[in-house]
Amino acid sequence: MKSTARKVEKTFCTTREAGQLLGVSVGTAQLWVENGLLSAWKTPGGHRRVTRESVEKLLRSKSEAPPAAPAARREVIRRLKVLVVEDDTNLLRLYETTLALWPMSPEVIVATNGINALLLIERENPDLLIVDLKIPGIDGFEMLKILQSTPRYAHMALAVVSGLDADEIARRGGVPPGVFVLPKPVPFTRLLGIAMDIEERKLATVGGEAA
Repeated sequence: MKSTARKVEKTFCTTREAGQLLGVSVGTAQLWVENGLLSAWKTPGGHRRVTRESVEKLLRSKSEAPPAAPAARREVIRRLKVLVVEDDTNLLRLYETTLALWPMSPEVIVATNGINALLLIERENPDLLIVDLKIPGIDGFEMLKILQSTPRYAHMALAVVSGLDADEIARRGGVPPGVFVLPKPVPFTRLLGIAMDIEERKLATVGGEAA
């Protein structure tokens, strides 16, 4: 006699299964868990279990690309360029692998200190800067002041991702107006929203010029 019991869909998976679903290595999946990009818990035996909901949410963010611009417009729009400044090399790797999933496939440049970041900004002219406030050399506070006082960088969107709370940031002089201030763990969905706004403005500018 055949069983009539309904098959119960698993609401969780292993990090290996999550990596296979997302097309990344087990190590990257584990890193995403540690940084909060994937939701997970540990079994009594110490094994991670990742919620399928968080995996599916990440897959949706990868597939939900904005409407493609006409070919003629795409040719004149420079590929989105993002500079990430962070002295934690594991977190830098997380940025690189996560931003690679963004629908606009940005060019990602990284720096581990403020001095190298300023040199890269001069050379690469990024569209979006994502910076931690506590970095070696010139810290994020000083970097932002320099950039805000330089008219040629007025087009660049500035986002701070920091473990410092609002009171501590204020005690250390705060950040200039117009800078996005986001908490750690890294809120990748919010950063993606900022990046998509930049893309839309670039498309609108090209459309206005062509009109």
